[in-house]
Amino acid sequence: MHELTIALNIVDGALEEMQRRGISQASAIHLRLGRLSGVDKDALLFSYGVASEETPLAKSRLIIEDVDVVVLCSACGSERPIESFPILICAECGALAARVVHGEELEITGMEIDG
Repeated sequence: MHELTIALNIVDGALEEMQRRGISQASAIHLRLGRLSGVDKDALLFSYGVASEETPLAKSRLIIEDVDVVVLCSACGSERPIESFPILICAECGALAARVVHGEELEITGMEIDG
């Protein structure tokens, strides 16, 4: 379960930032998670609870923003959502995607601090 490793990295990163800023408690960590990231959301939420035990983040929540898949269409040249997962084709014209623009994200976007 690589979600535990990811959760440990999230906790480590948040604790480092808290220490750098002189913050003793945080109530929430915000994360953007793309559909193509390869991370199971429920497993990550569970793993975060385990990883944050006995740390200043023990009572914090992991708030996950789901990021849908958006591609750059090779035919119309626009950024568009996909028609259906896992086939990466433009929802507008049906052409194959030139590249994925959104949907692979796995990034901390914020922290809510106490006090």
